[in-house]
Amino acid sequence: MTTTESSEDRYAIDTDPDRLDIGLVHHWLSTDAFWALGRSRETVEKSVRGSLNFGVYGPDGDQVAYARVITDRATFAWLCDVYVAPEHRGRGLGARLATAVRDHLAPYGLKRTMLATLDAHELYARIGFVPVPDPERLMILGSTPQASGG
Repeated sequence: MTTTESSEDRYAIDTDPDRLDIGLVHHWLSTDAFWALGRSRETVEKSVRGSLNFGVYGPDGDQVAYARVITDRATFAWLCDVYVAPEHRGRGLGARLATAVRDHLAPYGLKRTMLATLDAHELYARIGFVPVPDPERLMILGSTPQASGG
């Protein structure tokens, strides 16, 4: 379990899967995240079980953001399902969440951590992500263009 807290605003980031509000995460993803609209509760539960999860919690302990990482903890990771509740946006939580993910993964010495984003390139660039140098080498199986964000 990893918990980081900022003293100035008391938001905490935690990787404890038992602390996650799965119902809330499902609601966010299935109703407001363009890449996951309509995703079933069962799919969210399975994805959480198979991933490294990051929850962000406000001063009152309620969950306000989420991200998950699919990784073998040896060579590769995929950051996905990054979501900040609308009422908590604009406070730098997305950048802090992505930074916490980066820092958590650093000891694994992964060769590559990837993500897909439609509109947050600048945010992820500040964390150290760069465009794929040879995108023509990448391929995908079983995805629609709309679903590629998550």
